[in-house]
Amino acid sequence: MPRPGQVKSSGERLSDRIALGVLTRVFPPELVDEVVVECGRLEQRSRLLPARVVVYFVLAMCLFSGQGYEEVARLLTQGLERVRRWDKGWQVPTTGAIGRARRRLGPEPLKVLFDRVCRPVATGRTAGAWYRDWRLVAVDGTVFDVPDTEANAGFFGRPGSGRGQQRSAYPQVRVAALVECGTHAVFAAQTGPLSVHEQQLIPGLLSRLEPGMLLLADRGITGFELWQAASGTGADLLWRVRKNIVLPVLQAFEDGSYLSEIASSGDRDRRDPARVRVIEYTLGRSGDETVYRLITTICDPQQGPATDLAAVYHQRWEIENTLDEIKTHQGGRQLVLRSQYPDGVEQEIYGFLLVHHALRDVMHHTAHQAGLDPDRISFTRTLRIARRHVTGQAALSPLPAQPGLHPHHR
Repeated sequence: MPRPGQVKSSGERLSDRIALGVLTRVFPPELVDEVVVECGRLEQRSRLLPARVVVYFVLAMCLFSGQGYEEVARLLTQGLERVRRWDKGWQVPTTGAIGRARRRLGPEPLKVLFDRVCRPVATGRTAGAWYRDWRLVAVDGTVFDVPDTEANAGFFGRPGSGRGQQRSAYPQVRVAALVECGTHAVFAAQTGPLSVHEQQLIPGLLSRLEPGMLLLADRGITGFELWQAASGTGADLLWRVRKNIVLPVLQAFEDGSYLSEIASSGDRDRRDPARVRVIEYTLGRSGDETVYRLITTICDPQQGPATDLAAVYHQRWEIENTLDEIKTHQGGRQLVLRSQYPDGVEQEIYGFLLVHHALRDVMHHTAHQAGLDPDRISFTRTLRIARRHVTGQAALSPLPAQPGLHPHHR
């Protein structure tokens, strides 16, 4: 008989029970099992690191960025050892074993899990998430440094160096994302080599847009075809454009904005233009002003006055803050991903995004209960608390759940 406080082993290993705190709240084991089966990663034989455990290991690896593989495994199980939940010893898998398990898993289960769970989280009462009836979302891109291996360099490429060197120290992976401005929840993402511009990745995000959203974008996101594709989702758009774009005045409005049109670069006669409204304004002190030029699908000034939309546009900076949370705070300063192969890099990127979403989901829930703007809650403090709870809570079994018992996010 097991002693009080222990769990009868019944043939399970200590690796079959791991402590994950906030991660299992947002990504429950039953859902992870569904994803593993859907992606064809269910094992035909018992392993020290079954697929479910490896999914959670990748998430923990991205929560404890900077820690070695074996240390992450210890952090996942030390809470169980403290409360004597197991009556047998357990040897932490080696770095090599964990690396092989990650390669067997691949990126697909993490991507499918992201697609299932990561959605905008703001409710109608979430402060800072809305302008009138529009949910504020933003699109942008960034890059992550990856290890300088032959496989990564050949697939992702590396930027040129401005210091006289012919190549930079690290290859880079490009990532484009959609973010809910009020909550910093990332709800769509695409990855690609450095040679693929973010504008080529953004079309892969557009299926997540829908009517009732107002998409904000900086002047680096341009192009008539991209504008048409984004507006074709039913979402409204508010994008900054460069000053050299020709925008004829078709109708002036009392708020200083005016009706205009944009056309494809190949449509010189403007036979098939798109109607837009233009808002221009200047910020800064005399002699150091910045001119902003916005175009929007909201063509009726009564629905969105120019001064309102000018203020709303600056919510676009929330996506910059979101990417900084992931790269600088969650990942650590001078972050270099740890994956030696392109599939592992993609797996790791989605691991970072999933962990960030879990943290932001908890922050939104806390803010909602307290009647606060989610921006009033510290991301760094939430990250520290989550790390402490993962090492102090127990536990779950990664044994597959019976099919059909847990309908979840679809």
